[in-house]
Amino acid sequence: MTQASTRRSPPRLLRVKHTCMLSPHLKRISLTGKALEDFPEKSEGAHIKIMLPQAHQRVPILPTLGPTGVLWPPDRERPITRTYSVSRYDAADQTLDIDFVLHTAPGPASDWARNARPGDQVGIAGPGGPDRIRPADWYLLVADPSALAALAAALRALPVESKGYALIEVSDESEVLGLEHPDGVSLRWLYRGDQLASHSTLLLDAVKALPWMDGLPSVMVAGENTQVVAIRDYLLQTRNVPRTQLYAVPYWKDQHTEESYHAERHRIMDELEAPRAKDA
Repeated sequence: MTQASTRRSPPRLLRVKHTCMLSPHLKRISLTGKALEDFPEKSEGAHIKIMLPQAHQRVPILPTLGPTGVLWPPDRERPITRTYSVSRYDAADQTLDIDFVLHTAPGPASDWARNARPGDQVGIAGPGGPDRIRPADWYLLVADPSALAALAAALRALPVESKGYALIEVSDESEVLGLEHPDGVSLRWLYRGDQLASHSTLLLDAVKALPWMDGLPSVMVAGENTQVVAIRDYLLQTRNVPRTQLYAVPYWKDQHTEESYHAERHRIMDELEAPRAKDA
């Protein structure tokens, strides 16, 4: 469970190799290109930045790395940037898989993914981000479709003898996927139906109802902002989970774009990271 390399490298321009539908609302896009030659191999589940072309472009104009930092093109040419997770990376085949949730509401990343065809070009930057899983006696993983790739990667990385729980909230049974996981980790899918994600308490209620295991847990909570904060607060205040053992990151906020909740997302992450750094 090694954190993906954070060594800075310039953004990579890649092309779509092929696509497939994992479920009615989840599309996997496989990217390839020579720029993947030095991509870190242990990066499944890590954050990456997707850089999409503007409406008037076929190919995104990527930023470059200068002596003092990132140099972005002018606003009209600047790529549309969104945060995603690495689903799988095959170094031998130079293929990077990214899973996109196809929302009904318009959005640049979802719209691009829905229409993506082999040969289309896109930029990526990264990978990076904190470790999602830490050494522990048992594990609790909580996610929705936006964090499914990260959760699946965490499950695959767990030692075979691991025990714990994985809770995943989706719209209905059609979104259920076959995920590799240790026999000792109980996997449960929860169905939200037509309810807004921000109004759902299914995951929080399920976490509260779990038989709490003995020993030190490692907890990953990722998904919709309101749910992540509620579960994080319960784990910290009621279950006394050490902050050093808790990864609680909102991947999106219901009815908001990434730009509109960017500052709030980082404030929430900082609330967890600041005390953790102090305790380290």
